[in-house]
Amino acid sequence: MQLEILTPEKKVYSGDVYGVQMPGISGSFEILDKHAPMIAALQEGKLKILKDRNNSSSYFQIQSGFVEVLNNKVTVLIEGALPL
Repeated sequence: MQLEILTPEKKVYSGDVYGVQMPGISGSFEILDKHAPMIAALQEGKLKILKDRNNSSSYFQIQSGFVEVLNNKVTVLIEGALPL
């Protein structure tokens, strides 16, 4: 699936991924390939990008924002992000 992480200043990440784990306002959750359409609010915390099935991953410390899942594309709109 396609993942894009955007802040008001720049595009932080763009690429094909296996999945992504993020801090929702009601708790952490994970989005995998072919997830149902959804929109969710995010709180400050750690976002984990699962690059493949072999547990290759990247991490970002994010500020609050929103995520949209539609047509196997995940768009994360956040106030800020720092790679970990």
